Amino acid sequence: MGHRTSLTQIKVGQSVTTGHRGASATRVRTTVAVIVTLALLLGLRLWVVEPLIVSSNSMEPTVLRGSIIFLMKTSPSADAFTAGRLVVFQSPKDGHTTIKRVIAVGGQRVDIRDAILYVDGARVSEPFVDHSRIDGTYFGPVTVPAGHVFVLGDNRAVSIDSREFGAVPLDNFGMSLLWPHE
Repeated sequence: MGHRTSLTQIKVGQSVTTGHRGASATRVRTTVAVIVTLALLLGLRLWVVEPLIVSSNSMEPTVLRGSIIFLMKTSPSADAFTAGRLVVFQSPKDGHTTIKRVIAVGGQRVDIRDAILYVDGARVSEPFVDHSRIDGTYFGPVTVPAGHVFVLGDNRAVSIDSREFGAVPLDNFGMSLLWPHE
């Protein structure tokens, strides 16, 4: 006699997953994976990273209006306040989250003569600024107070920055720029 296993013996003696049960298990695993992924993304959004759409052209051509930037919900490190770095802060003028470029820190002197930026008397190279649009612009000199940062937008012709609202207190810098990163 040949050794044949009947369908009845398999049902009684072994655990067999039918196609229907397998599909249900796959749906449950997929649903759980989607829920866990959404929970992780929500947690990142609430406590770690915040996307922001740039609503101004004050940082063009570096950051264009409509661009999405990503912010870390942590205070920036000390090296974030190096001249030339992009920073995000609460504007002293209206409280909105604002992106600008660090120009000087506490104790440094800033002035603009015929659209050329000087920090502590030295001319600053700014290849990202269209000087032809701001020819004839003068500002300062001003000395940045301790515990403050002087910021400017790259599109100087339209930017509302430290020339208007003064140096920004370090307390206004509650988030770090994650992307774009220079």
